[in-house]
Amino acid sequence: MEPRRTDKRLTFEQRLAAEAMRFREAAEKERPGTMARELLLRRARQAETASHMNDWLSSPGLRPPK
Repeated sequence: MEPRRTDKRLTFEQRLAAEAMRFREAAEKERPGTMARELLLRRARQAETASHMNDWLSSPGLRPPK
């Protein structure tokens, strides 16, 4: 199995946003109430949450005192 390759031109934030968008688009193609749709929506929310956590962790308010 080949290792997964990421596009280094995109930031982590951009990759998370693109992933969330792909999951939401795939969920729209599924029937409402199906397990597949719910799982895709959950994945989209997880990517969005990871994006928010990344913003929070990289905020200047979390720097150690000098």
